[in-house]
This record gives sequence, C-alpha cells and structure tokens, in this order.
Amino acid sequence: MTTPPAPRAARRGRLRRLTAAAAALASLAALAACAGPPRNASGIGFSLSAATPRAKGDIDSFTWALYAEPPTLDYTVAFDYPQNMVLSNVCESLMRWTPGLTTEPGLARKASHPDRTTWVYDLRQNVRFHDGRTMTADDVVFSLDRQRDPDNAAAWTQVFQNVASVKKTGPLQVTVTLKKPDSQFPQYMASAAGVVASEAGVRAAGRDYGTSGGLACTGPFELGTWNKGQSIELDRFDGYWGRRAKSGKVVFRFLPDASARTNALLSGDADGGYLIPTESYARLRGSGVGTLYFGEGLSTVNLAVTDMKGPLGDLRVRRALSLALDRAGFVQVGLGGAGTPTRALTTRAAWAEAPERTARRAFGGARPAAPDIARAKALIKEAGATGASLTVATSSVGQDVSLLATAVQDAGTRIGLDIRLKSIAPNAFTALFTDPGARKGIDMFPLTYYDSITDPLDLLTNFKTGAYLNFAGHSDKAYDELVDRATAVDDPKRRLAIEAELHRRANRQLPWIPVAEWPTAVFLNKRITGAPTSIAYMYYPWAADVGAAR
Repeated sequence: MTTPPAPRAARRGRLRRLTAAAAALASLAALAACAGPPRNASGIGFSLSAATPRAKGDIDSFTWALYAEPPTLDYTVAFDYPQNMVLSNVCESLMRWTPGLTTEPGLARKASHPDRTTWVYDLRQNVRFHDGRTMTADDVVFSLDRQRDPDNAAAWTQVFQNVASVKKTGPLQVTVTLKKPDSQFPQYMASAAGVVASEAGVRAAGRDYGTSGGLACTGPFELGTWNKGQSIELDRFDGYWGRRAKSGKVVFRFLPDASARTNALLSGDADGGYLIPTESYARLRGSGVGTLYFGEGLSTVNLAVTDMKGPLGDLRVRRALSLALDRAGFVQVGLGGAGTPTRALTTRAAWAEAPERTARRAFGGARPAAPDIARAKALIKEAGATGASLTVATSSVGQDVSLLATAVQDAGTRIGLDIRLKSIAPNAFTALFTDPGARKGIDMFPLTYYDSITDPLDLLTNFKTGAYLNFAGHSDKAYDELVDRATAVDDPKRRLAIEAELHRRANRQLPWIPVAEWPTAVFLNKRITGAPTSIAYMYYPWAADVGAAR
C-alpha cells in the first residue's frame, strides 16, 4: 500500500496554490534534469538482485527501521506494510510465499484438491504456539473463521467470499469447501489470510488481541516488548518447529520522518530497512556503510481514485489526468530513478506464467508516452470540468508520495483543474485503506500496491463491484463477469488469457491511474546480511534469515 506526512495547514486561495504548484514543478523539472538520462534504454536506473548474501553466523540482535507504528498486530487486519513486516516473522500461514515468489507448504505439510470446490490441508505435527499449546485442526478452523466473521471487519474477508465451510476432518486435517471454484483462495493461504493462531490464546486476549500481550502464533519469533510510539521487539522462539532464527532479537524502530530514517541507517542506529526513502537511494549507495539492494516488488505506484461522485466520475477527466502526468519525470525524481513508467495497472512480473502472446495482449495500448497536454485539455473541456476542484492526499514521509501528489497537482493545473493537496500523518495513512470516513473529502491519494500473490488477479479483483479496495465504488457488470470467469479457472494459462482482457478493460476504465512499476528496496549495513530482496518479506519470515555478515 503506501506512506504519508505530518499534517499541515491547507493552502488557501487559488493564486497561492498555483504559485506553489509552479515552484514544485520547477523543482521537479530541475531535479529530473540533474538526474540525467536513464542508465539503459528501458529507463531503469537499477538492477535486480535475486537475494542478499547468506548469513555466516548468528547475532545477538539487529535493529530495523519502520516508517510507522502498526495500529494493531491482529492478523485479520494486517493489510499494510508496517503490520505485515512485523507479523510475517511471528504469525505463520497454512502455506508459505517464498523469496522467489513461489508457494510452498507452511503450517500445512500438504494441500490437496480432490475436486474443483474442495481443498484439504494436512497439518504438520507437534507445532507449538508461543503460548505453549500445540497446534490442532481446531485452531485452524477458528483462525480461518475469524477472517470470515463479518463482525471482525477483517481486511481479508474478500478472500473467503466463496468459502461455504471450514471443517475439521481429522486431528490434523482441515477441509475447506467452496461455494464455487475459486483459483485465488488457495494462493492466499500463503498470505496473512491463511494465518493460524491459538484459539485459546486469542480468546484469552479478547478485545486486546493484537494491541497488547502475545499473539499466540507459531513463527520463529514471538512478540516481546512493545514500547508504544517507539519500538516493537521480537524475541527468538526456541520452540519453533522450523529452522532456528539466526538472531536472538529483532527491534523495529518507528521512524516516520524520512530523514531520520535515513540518518539511522547511516549512523548504525538501525542496521537495515525496507521501504527506503527514494530521495536517499543515492546517499545510501555512496555511503560505504552498507549496501542498497533492489528486488522484485510486484508493486505499482498509482493514483487511487476515491470519489467518483464528482468530476472524477467522468472517465474523460480521469483520462485527462493520466495523459497529463509526467511519469518519466516522477520516476527519475520521485523514485530516485529506480522504477519504470507505466500506464498499466499490473506489473509485468505478475504475468510470469503467461505465454508471451497473452502478455502482449494484456499490455496492448498501455505503453507509457510523453504527456499530451493538448489532448488532456480538450478532454477536460469536453467533460465540462474546467476549473473543477479536486483534493489529493499527500505525505512528507517520502518523496515517492509527496512528489507524486505534486506531479498530479501540476498536471491538473496545466489542463485546467484546481488540485488541492491535503497532508495526512504517517500513522493515520493506513486508515485510508480501511475507513471510508478517513477518505471523506479526498478525491485521490498516491497508492503503492503490492500483489499478495503472484497473479494479476490479485490487483484486478479490487475493481469488482463491492471489493474491499474499490474505494470509489467503481461498478461494471461486464468487468465483474470477467473477474468471476477468471476466478473459476484453475489452469494458469487459461486463467491468464481471461485476465488479459480484464487488464485491458481496467486500463481503459482507470478506476486507479497507474504511474510506475517499483522494485523492492532493502538496505543492510556491513554487520548483517540474509534479508530477502523480494516483496515476499510481507508474508515470509525474513528476519529469521538475517545474521552476521562476517
């Protein structure tokens, strides 16, 4: 998802807004010019690393920089970077997403699919929870049912929409029966949707579960001290069923300010971090204190549309904004040159299993192009939207967010729209994804979306009528039917052929406005190594691999 800023007073007066936008544009253009041309023809100023070097030994502890404090560590609402970056090391799922973005057995030693609407999970024996109890099928049924319970307002409810029942069919076996075929459900069992916690532990915590005390999960680390507003500590769990963690402790420090986060990495106050501020890429690369790695992110930077009752309800206005955006300039400055401009909603890596012909069809007509201000102005005039006012949420936590908001403001100003910026505090930004009230008065916000599975449908399902992240209430019957058709097909190649048409339709309708593909960035100082470079860190117990570099 994304990140944001400390609140500041909203600008008043059209003249002041235009002056600020012009100044920001001049700064953006100057920085882009200084950055020089891309390093290669594709415009990518970086190279992807499959992994960081393996650890050579154990360490007592390491400290990790985190841009915001998780509002809760309840796995049912783990839908953003801060929660998942911590939880992936504490709570485990039935299946596991690997650093190579494939799926392997997790707490389930085997998953079988006897017919199109049945999934059977055979569980590992003698898996201990952090509360001392041993995992049973009852714990799995309880955990998955928590996700399905509408009273829990779970972020993963959509994953379970086709589930008819979750039943214990043996001491260490759980059977999930679907209402209809669903190719996505088994894939999500490797995400936070498939987390298993101790029923007794969760019930004992009651309403405090996720905010104080333990989490009663099974991972290589257990929740230690949570110093509210400062840090979260994880302690190595010596009763872990799998490979022992190389570090005895992990300390996550909350550093909302991008400069403070970078300085902590440079000084050694933090040994490493994901979600590196893009403005710090060059500084960290040349620091000599560590290494900045890039890996596959399955991530796209977008402008999320949150209100289609106003001017953005007209496709011509959304198309005009898309045409006016300087994507290449934003990538060079906003993403530090580490990204690829795109007018497609999904990453190309998400189509890894698609035949070349299918992938070409999926991205047809979505190639990035230089801004077309004249065409954009004509569309705004045609829509009768000249002078229309729109509000974009912004953030000072990182220039990937703040400069995209500024770029949108500039694009809108150049084509006759009145774009206003509204700052939101880092710890409140997650609410934009979960609380409609938090989005009140906001028409758009910068959103970095990461796929939780290696399938384009992960993102494309968000635009189905009633979907969890369908912020603006986009609705298209034909689109919904394509989602249902793709969901029902198990065979990847057949499913991807349907998804190609779905992708083309979404790119035309612009429920979100795509801007760039963005790789994962991770910085490690010279003391540690072993962290994965891919977006798998959201659900894979990455901290267990981190150890001594020497």
